[in-house]
Amino acid sequence: MLRINIICIGKIKEKYFTDAIAEYAKRLGAFCRFEIVELAEERIKSNTPNRSQIDEVLAAEGKRMLQKIAPQDYVAAMCIEGRLLSSEELAQTLENVAVIGKSTVDFIIGGSYGLSDEVKRRADLRLSMSRMTFPHQLARVILSEQIYRAFEIANNGKYHK
Repeated sequence: MLRINIICIGKIKEKYFTDAIAEYAKRLGAFCRFEIVELAEERIKSNTPNRSQIDEVLAAEGKRMLQKIAPQDYVAAMCIEGRLLSSEELAQTLENVAVIGKSTVDFIIGGSYGLSDEVKRRADLRLSMSRMTFPHQLARVILSEQIYRAFEIANNGKYHK
């Protein structure tokens, strides 16, 4: 059974987001082993951080994210400059991952400053949900739903219309 991890920075505080993610996690149990790995957000002491401070945050968060990724994992970095896929294309991507012998897919969601270049280089796929910007908490809900939808599509389920 395929393992799907969402590795992300920060914790979700809003109950409505955690409830939505829990619902999709429950549904995904029929298709995969699903886990969300939350890592602590790096803090910047300044209210107006400079590029160097932001780069330090990205590097520190990126290093911790990369520690959670096994060398053999398939990695999808969620970033605005990534590819736009339809739900059907995401379903096909997950099917292809299994065909090439990968047992784990790690979806990576960065913190408020995004992802480090090192994480993006490690990625097998750079994926964008939209050209619009979403709060990171909402991105987890949307991604969880799209992963569930992808499995429903791949299994000819009735969820996807």
